Amino acid sequence: MRTLIKIIVILAVLGGLGYLGFTKGSQWLAERNKPRFRIAKLETGDLRLTVNASGEIKPVLSVKIGSFVSGPILKLHVDFNDEVVKDQLLAEIDPRIYDAAVGRDNAALLTRKADLARVKAELQRAINDEKRSLALKAENADYIAQQELDQYRFARESLEAQVSVAEAGIQQAQANLETSQANVNYTKITSPVDGMVIDRKIDPGQTLAASFQTPELFVIAPELRKKVHIFASVDEADIGLIKNAKEAGQPVFFTVDAYPGQIFDEGYIEQIRLSSTVTQSVVTYPVIVASENAELKLLPGMTAQITFQVSELKDVLKIPNAALRFPPEKTHVRDQDQKYLELSFSTETEASDKATSSQEPPVDDAAKAAVAATKRIVWVQETAEEAGRKGPVDPLNPYSGKLKAVEVTIGDSDYRFTHVLSGSLKAGEEVVVGLKPAGAP
Repeated sequence: MRTLIKIIVILAVLGGLGYLGFTKGSQWLAERNKPRFRIAKLETGDLRLTVNASGEIKPVLSVKIGSFVSGPILKLHVDFNDEVVKDQLLAEIDPRIYDAAVGRDNAALLTRKADLARVKAELQRAINDEKRSLALKAENADYIAQQELDQYRFARESLEAQVSVAEAGIQQAQANLETSQANVNYTKITSPVDGMVIDRKIDPGQTLAASFQTPELFVIAPELRKKVHIFASVDEADIGLIKNAKEAGQPVFFTVDAYPGQIFDEGYIEQIRLSSTVTQSVVTYPVIVASENAELKLLPGMTAQITFQVSELKDVLKIPNAALRFPPEKTHVRDQDQKYLELSFSTETEASDKATSSQEPPVDDAAKAAVAATKRIVWVQETAEEAGRKGPVDPLNPYSGKLKAVEVTIGDSDYRFTHVLSGSLKAGEEVVVGLKPAGAP
């Protein structure tokens, strides 16, 4: 009997130990397998709405200087990066053939003037002969025949016409001389503006041929130290924001590879051009950003990474963007919030099933849907108290392991945070942004 009692007591103790071990083991396994969520806190601070783009730095104006005449380059007076002033001599073309043309045309002009003097002398003689014949005719009609009078008159008129021809010849010779003199002047290449030589495309001794196309000799950038332009291509979806930023006088920030640690913050939107460009069905518009360049750090051809500041919100409630994108698993969501998952899933399915334009919503409905999309669901950890769990709560981990849905209304967003317009969440509260790997603390 005593042996039986001992066996029963031993079995009871073993059973109690086994039950206790099973209970504790189950709790340990449950606690170990409970999902661990990555969390982030809502915070209050500033929020900037921006648009990013890339662009090329160019001078405000590039003056291309060519040559009107042909010939070998005799001298070069400037080089790359030289700063020049208006009317400064840049280069000289060998003027010998043009000087010879001036001498030829000057001689032709002198010949024409001498010919005019000769014709005028003959005209004066003809006038005198005509006057004498008329005087004889007046004295006695029989002294001279009418035929002779006609000869004197027609000789005078012919010489008068020759005077007009000689005068026109002088004008023509004068014009030829002026053309030759202009060609001589064209052999001296001067700068039409103040600026900096950013390109030189000729060398001493090089022969220019300007017969069919004006050769390009220099490119001068006026006021390169004062201002430069950055030509950026902005997507059509962002051009409305860029227009608002220009009207509000918002700043533009950019960097260049040559100075990776420096942010240039003196840019501003100078112009939004209407000449759109379509590349692979993507429509972009050129936006011209102006910036000071007193230190000449910004050189033509550099690539700039640009940030257009569209607006800046001060002291607003911000939520991490990852919290708005987090898709929880169904098993991690408490039962009463399962409907939010089903609603989200059905919306995505309907959107993905659209095949034709006739199945797409009208534009007015789509606009209303865009407004409705500002209402979003974020997820927070349900506490053990909210879950109705009995017994003591671990102060280090007071959560039930489930997620509950919280509705918020959102506004503008940047690359990290989104403005919370309304909702029950407050600054400092934690939202779920992801799921930790298994075994993570």
